[in-house]
Amino acid sequence: MATKELDKAFEPAEAEKRLYDYWLKNKYFHAQDKSKAPAFSIVIPPPNVTGMLHMGHALNNTLQDVIIRFKRMQGYNTLWMPGMDHAGIATQNVVEQQLWKEGLSRHDLGREKFIARVWEWKEKYGGVIINQLKRLGCSCDWERERFTMDEGLSQAVREVFVRLYNEDMIYQGDYIVNWCPRCHTAISDLEVEFKQDQSFLWNIRYPFADGSGEIVVATTRPETMLGDTAVAVNPTDPRYKDKVGKFVILPLMNKQIPIIADDYVTMDFGSGAVKITPGSDPNDFAMAERHNLEIISIMDGQGIINDHGGKYNGQDRYEARKNVIADLEKGGYMVGTEPYAHNVGQCYRCKTDIEPMVSKQWFVKIKPLAKQAIAAVTKKKTRIVPASWEATYFD
Repeated sequence: MATKELDKAFEPAEAEKRLYDYWLKNKYFHAQDKSKAPAFSIVIPPPNVTGMLHMGHALNNTLQDVIIRFKRMQGYNTLWMPGMDHAGIATQNVVEQQLWKEGLSRHDLGREKFIARVWEWKEKYGGVIINQLKRLGCSCDWERERFTMDEGLSQAVREVFVRLYNEDMIYQGDYIVNWCPRCHTAISDLEVEFKQDQSFLWNIRYPFADGSGEIVVATTRPETMLGDTAVAVNPTDPRYKDKVGKFVILPLMNKQIPIIADDYVTMDFGSGAVKITPGSDPNDFAMAERHNLEIISIMDGQGIINDHGGKYNGQDRYEARKNVIADLEKGGYMVGTEPYAHNVGQCYRCKTDIEPMVSKQWFVKIKPLAKQAIAAVTKKKTRIVPASWEATYFD
């Protein structure tokens, strides 16, 4: 009998491909639609189609593969469900970067052609990602591969949304979000990156409506004063105890706004009095809800001052800042400026300064859902491993 001489060195690329092709040919990774064996499944945390996999993916997919193969050897009808995530604006951003290199924008292409380019990107990098997972040896059920923009999945999202709405489990309301004026989308707190900005603290006087004097407020964003609806002081601040309830004139806008007291105000910041602009600051938004203040949005989605900004309507936010400062100085409202370093939030995708903005958002009534989720663990239907993480789960 002829024997094949062993290679002097192990060639993993040859061995891995041969074995993986053998596994696929024999459908060892395919879960049965109907089986008497107990079921075990993992839905892969879908990688984004914004590029290629990295070391983190290699780690978490290896752990999933170990568990899946262990359960498969134990005789379970085992499914490791593969798929990829469209990544929304993140994918849009990388496709736009490609277009910029070609001297184009998404507006030059138009909606249909731009969507076609996004799908081209998905096909290219989606294939790369799948091949990377296969090279890792991941034993996914590739016949069931899905994409979050597949028609079936999109239909499922709409179905669940409508059901939750009909069951009064979701509702819509105004909320302040981190808005990117370039990407034209809200981004989560986790997606905001901060850079330290060497700027100024502008001190502005707001005259009392009765002519009895003035109150000085400090701000790092003078352009937002166009949407002020109050001035706030700390209720224990002796300097302003007799001022709470009085009205001041909002400079440049020539309207009266009240002085309110709120524990959030820090007495040692600036003059101890702060302007409240609920439409442009999350803390001010929360204060407005506590004190039933008017919420005015002075900018559109591109960071341009709207008609609520009076004569500054149509100006870019930074152009408006320069003009507001100039007009405050001209009107004698500017008390002074001082250098001030503070953190400015930026969109992690495009590095544009984010703009806090009020918009319609959907909310889920968590309490009834949390009640069932907590019961699943307390009644031992679901087990948290290790048990020390139960407290975090309940939180």
